[in-house]
Amino acid sequence: MTAHSATAVRTRTGGPENDGPKVFEHVMGWALVMVVAMLVTQLGLL
Repeated sequence: MTAHSATAVRTRTGGPENDGPKVFEHVMGWALVMVVAMLVTQLGLL
């Protein structure tokens, strides 16, 4: 196996997709922010 053919074949490792649902990721990100904010206020860390 040469260096060129080794770099040409790459397997997906579960990283972020380029064509994924952007709206769903955005909503889930804000949901995570809200959960962390509620946890911080409930624990009295703020």
